Amino acid sequence: MTVSAIIELRGLTKQYDTVRAVDNLTLTVYEGEVFGLLGPNGAGKTTTILMMLGLVEPTDGTARILGIDATREPLKVKQVVGYLPDDVGFYDDLTGLENLVLTARLNGQNDRDAEAAARALLRRVGLEAAADKKVGAYSRGMRQRLGLADTLIKKPKVIILDEPTLGIDPEGVREFLQLIRTLSKEEGLTVLLSSHHLHQVQAICDRVGIFVDGRLIAVGTVEELSAQIFADDRFSVEVAARPLDDRLVEALQRLPGVTRVDVRRETDGGGEAVVRATRDVAADAARAVVAAGAELRKLTRRAYGLDDIYHRYFEGRA
Repeated sequence: MTVSAIIELRGLTKQYDTVRAVDNLTLTVYEGEVFGLLGPNGAGKTTTILMMLGLVEPTDGTARILGIDATREPLKVKQVVGYLPDDVGFYDDLTGLENLVLTARLNGQNDRDAEAAARALLRRVGLEAAADKKVGAYSRGMRQRLGLADTLIKKPKVIILDEPTLGIDPEGVREFLQLIRTLSKEEGLTVLLSSHHLHQVQAICDRVGIFVDGRLIAVGTVEELSAQIFADDRFSVEVAARPLDDRLVEALQRLPGVTRVDVRRETDGGGEAVVRATRDVAADAARAVVAAGAELRKLTRRAYGLDDIYHRYFEGRA
């Protein structure tokens, strides 16, 4: 089955005087995908999003959403894209319901349909009980939930979220991200999530693009990125043993395929060794501990996460 390309960025570039905020960005996001644009603050993520929305004109390149050129037809793009910035603006003296109804009416819905849609979305994002409460009294998390409902009420094909969890407590973040994931799968929405929070991106995104200094340096699933960046030591095994002496560490280092052993010793003579290798050496590591006459306390195969991938990139860059 062919999957349609929804977001297509080709050679997208933005130059501000001597600063190149976005540098020759080429990226495709597919239908129904939750794509994470991961990078530190100032990497150029927001500038990229503004060009995708037709709010900033690129110096070079193109941004197409559902085949629509964002620079040439920005109004058409806005009709199919829902955008949730990091700080949503609402009329604080209106209720949550009234704010949503206003947005729906501005997007061409009649009063009856607008209210029905608004109530349904408030229920969907967990704000049904606060529908008649003025938004000025909403918490940060409630405002972001309302922002998501406000984004969805225009019935977009694509939603773009720019640092949507800033200022939300950890439980609120978990619930908000799960809501996005559920909406994407149930409604078939294509989602672009821009964030600098590695664990949040890993929690809900199908693929990730690592974005640094205006450049996209790697794209793929976490497994694909791990294979790219940890090509020489794709497997990692944590071995806890007592005693963890030099003789045992040397035995682990001599195992075929091992590229590196990092050791953390404890005061009782034990410790933990992280064995990195080009193959799965878990069984061999266990045998090495037993052969050395040591007590095997723990042996765990460890999968590389986004934090490992991200830090390894910067480690190599340094």
